Amino acid sequence: MKTKSYHHGNLKEALISSGLEIISESGLEALSLRNVAKRIGVSHTAPYNHFSDKQALLAAISTAGHEQLYSILLEVFEVAVAVSKNIIPEIAWTYLQFAMNSPSKFKLMFSGALEEERNHPAFIEITSKTVALFEKIIVFCQSNGQLPAGNVEKTAIKLWSTVHGFTTLMLEKQFPPQYLQNEETMRLLQSLFE
Repeated sequence: MKTKSYHHGNLKEALISSGLEIISESGLEALSLRNVAKRIGVSHTAPYNHFSDKQALLAAISTAGHEQLYSILLEVFEVAVAVSKNIIPEIAWTYLQFAMNSPSKFKLMFSGALEEERNHPAFIEITSKTVALFEKIIVFCQSNGQLPAGNVEKTAIKLWSTVHGFTTLMLEKQFPPQYLQNEETMRLLQSLFE
């Protein structure tokens, strides 16, 4: 594991970033406050100024990931509305790209590794915001005929299950090769919403 010397700046952000690097390189089991401190070259007690334990660090990493995902989805939604694009395939493609570009972060965000989520208010707040955004997108699409009318929560479960399942299969390379052989991934994903 490489060590970076840490100089003045935002220690909390450096700890979060280093924690994600450790997870990406060595898996969740290698993550500890001591290992994160060692990687950035601070004392092993320094992380405790920001995180009470490993769970608090996991919550911060996962929260940062959800904040990034929310911002990207919101931007795509606003652009798609402005140019009258079919929004659901755009949102689905953005979700997949986020996961493929940051697989370790994405897997952590939806892993269940974070215990007692309710003890981490920032995590609850951003995940609730993302769900509210997704429901807003569904209502908008239902209002202009891009989605059939119906219960928003049931529609959200159906769409998210489809997109998240597709994304997980892509990340884990579990699609049979013949399914992907003659079709671009983007086109294949978009075809699920036609």
